[in-house]
Amino acid sequence: MHPSFEKVLVADDDLPWEVVDEKIKRKVMSYTNELMLVKVAFKQGGIGTIHQHSHLQISYVASGVFEVTIGDQTRNLKGGDVYFVPSNVLHGAVCLEEGLLVDVFNPMREDFV
Repeated sequence: MHPSFEKVLVADDDLPWEVVDEKIKRKVMSYTNELMLVKVAFKQGGIGTIHQHSHLQISYVASGVFEVTIGDQTRNLKGGDVYFVPSNVLHGAVCLEEGLLVDVFNPMREDFV
């Protein structure tokens, strides 16, 4: 397992963006082995393809509008809304209006570091 990062006071400007693709970038803000918070910025049309993982995930829509699919449910969510993804459930998102998601994972996503 990766060592805990455990950044206690985090200044956004101190961390670089990781480019996922031309319409998505992310920033791992802080984590321990048990918990991780990641900011994900989407340009309009960006797609978080349908996938699944063993981690629990809860995401806050900080801005923008996203069509979010979790299992067999799909709904448009906007700034201020939240969604929860249980373990191993297929899920994904399409960015309808440029925006930012704040994702929290338990345990941390080793594939992100």
